[in-house]
Amino acid sequence: MLACNRLRIDLGGGSRAVDYRIECGRVETRVLESAPETNGVIENPWRRLTAQELTSLVTADTVVARWLRHRMGIHHLIRACIQDPLFVSNEGQE
Repeated sequence: MLACNRLRIDLGGGSRAVDYRIECGRVETRVLESAPETNGVIENPWRRLTAQELTSLVTADTVVARWLRHRMGIHHLIRACIQDPLFVSNEGQE
């Protein structure tokens, strides 16, 4: 069974959708904007969430935080919230 390492939050009503994914132990996000001229979607580039952004999501107990806790496990999620970016390069090798 394949693991679902992506989550899309789309509130509808013309608001932008936000994608989250777990890649090599890192949490990344991107914003999807509608392109009315082509009836399509503009997928912005993925960017890594900072420890501060992750901490905010976890503290607020958001849907994203609950999904991350389920997918990553609480220990990996807490570590990602406090990890110094200089030491995260080995995170995906565990």
